[in-house]
Amino acid sequence: MTTTNIIGLETEKTEQLAYKLDKLLADYQMFYMNLRGFHWNIKGDKFFELHNKFEELYNETKVRIDEIAERIVTLGHTPWHSFQDYIENSSIEAKTDISSAQETVSCTLDGFKAILLKQREILNLSDEMNDEGTNALMSDYITEQEKHVWMLSAYLS
Repeated sequence: MTTTNIIGLETEKTEQLAYKLDKLLADYQMFYMNLRGFHWNIKGDKFFELHNKFEELYNETKVRIDEIAERIVTLGHTPWHSFQDYIENSSIEAKTDISSAQETVSCTLDGFKAILLKQREILNLSDEMNDEGTNALMSDYITEQEKHVWMLSAYLS
């Protein structure tokens, strides 16, 4: 017999989904910290341009972190909420002592790639589950982030 949670989704599948969302949350937390560091430490002739861009990106990321954690709660689970959890579960490495335009943008693109891969995986699972709430979040994030990737890639060209 299948059991459903308070929003009508299969309990067993929401456990899988919540775990994947927690992994995504860990990536977002590491990505956020890297963006903050890039914002604070950028140097060179691209300082003003990238200082502002990194602030835009970390503010956007901060909103996503909250939305993902709240989605996990909506699914009936408790999101990870310790830096230890994030460090142990993120596929994005903490970056330190990076201040050049080329390297900070390249690291940002790597972070987006890791996040996009996880979001597409979550999108597929949420689609299978008929979980429109998670599906809509992932779809919106992917659309916006693909544009960021295009623009940052063009910046490096």
